[in-house]
Amino acid sequence: IKVTSIRMLMGGEYMKTIMKYELIINEALRSALNYDMPEDEINEFIRFFGKHIGSDRIYIFEDKDGMTKNTYEWCRNGIEPQIHKLQAVNMDIIDWWYEHFDRGESIIVNDIEDIKEKHMSSYELLKGQNIHTIAVSPLRYKDEIKGFFGVDNPPEVDYKGLSIFLDMIGTLLISLLKLRNSFVRSNEQAKISSYSALAQIYLSMHLVNVKNGSHKVIKAARHVDTITRELYDTDFEDHMMHIMNILCVDKYKDSVFDFIKLDTLQERMDGKDTIAHEFVGSISGWCRERFIKVDEDAEGKLCHVLYCVEVIDEEKRRENMLLYLSETDLMTGICNRGSGEHKITKLLEEHVGGLLCLLDCDKFKLVNDTYGHAVGDKVIIAVADALQESCRENDVVMRLGGDEFALYIPGMFEKKQADAFVNRVFSKLEQINIPEMDNKKIYISLGASFCYDGEEISFDQLYKEADTAMYTSKKTEGYCATIYQYDEI
Repeated sequence: IKVTSIRMLMGGEYMKTIMKYELIINEALRSALNYDMPEDEINEFIRFFGKHIGSDRIYIFEDKDGMTKNTYEWCRNGIEPQIHKLQAVNMDIIDWWYEHFDRGESIIVNDIEDIKEKHMSSYELLKGQNIHTIAVSPLRYKDEIKGFFGVDNPPEVDYKGLSIFLDMIGTLLISLLKLRNSFVRSNEQAKISSYSALAQIYLSMHLVNVKNGSHKVIKAARHVDTITRELYDTDFEDHMMHIMNILCVDKYKDSVFDFIKLDTLQERMDGKDTIAHEFVGSISGWCRERFIKVDEDAEGKLCHVLYCVEVIDEEKRRENMLLYLSETDLMTGICNRGSGEHKITKLLEEHVGGLLCLLDCDKFKLVNDTYGHAVGDKVIIAVADALQESCRENDVVMRLGGDEFALYIPGMFEKKQADAFVNRVFSKLEQINIPEMDNKKIYISLGASFCYDGEEISFDQLYKEADTAMYTSKKTEGYCATIYQYDEI
């Protein structure tokens, strides 16, 4: 085992070695600088040396949080790459290397069998990679860069000269890594600046690392910021679940927590640039949380996303108002024909049986001709109110148009029930009093038809049956109801 430093070579031999390796280094730099991106420059730099030295593998490891990670690697043809396997390696396995690294010393092991007894963990790690000879040198720059780079199975060389070579390469690698870090920080700041502009429309925004769960707060509303000050440096899911547990109403918490989870995000965002979910907040009312894709790795896996929350309470009110207007008969406030027919059709498709009733005001044209259309409108509104008061919340009450109405009563299958219901409706209608009509009654003809649970029947077919029954009722003066295939009530 050789533990060496550049100070160990002196005189003419030293100068020859320096000149030899300076030539290779200059060529490597020229080759690397043909690339624009720091990552590509580093990869080209170590590739050049790998080919010129004749080793099996050259690599860079970078340390963080007690672990070291293989970040760059070049392999000779036929040598199995290790970069994907050597992630989050416990530094304790090679702790004896770090003792020498801290003194600025390189390590050269010219036969790994020599370390088998003293450093078994290191031996097993290296042996498993088919390494016989290894040379490693430290990378150190303030607190910004810490790690090492190494050469596996270099050819038989002057190991003192190799040590000089490693020291010289190390200085240049540190420069390239510093440029990379500056580039990353600059890009990160540019992204943050652009996200900050976008964040103006959001209540809060986080930049999330999908792979490790870390996050950066781009923006937080004042009441959110008050909560986050109480949090420790937790990962994204814990951070947001703590916030949402306080700010989300109970009804929506489970769905919000499911939306926040990162382990299912890849599947949920497959083929999409953004996904969203709406919930009600305890302070801001209706809100929308959203994931927006930022970037992917070479395999198409998500790397970073933006998680944003916006207040949509006003938008939701407008949306609900538009929905109400599209589904509601504006004169009476009950369902219009389109929405009422849609609701009944859906119930029939779900095989929810019940009673369909069609109602028509008798001699309504005479009301308009005698008292005017304003009074006729009052009659329409009074009939609609009476029908709505006679029905339950889940019953469908709709105006078909003019003086015609329809009801659908789910779960009503027996004639006895229907008779009682119709009598209740007629009793309500009988109480209508329009002063301009001198207390004259508004008479109604009603036709009805049953649909039973599980029965296959369309709205049009059920409507025709009820309409046939109503035609029979029209033949009788006063309040009259007929149920399809039954005698007149």
